[in-house]
Amino acid sequence: MNNYITVSTKVRRELKEEAERLGVKISEVLRRALEEEVRRRKFEELEKELSEVGEVLDRIDTDRIVKSIREDREGG
Repeated sequence: MNNYITVSTKVRRELKEEAERLGVKISEVLRRALEEEVRRRKFEELEKELSEVGEVLDRIDTDRIVKSIREDREGG
């Protein structure tokens, strides 16, 4: 089964002709650019999620947790 699809875009004719003249492999450049953009955005999403988790963790009362653990150990 083929895991690839075709994606197309329009560019100025002059740009395509110049890229061809320079030996630019357009499909490779576009593929790399798209992969990099997806990777960048996934990283941004992860940073946002980590920031949100950090905000939740900052609100946790560690003294209360430590006290609770000690009470459980002493009681058991």
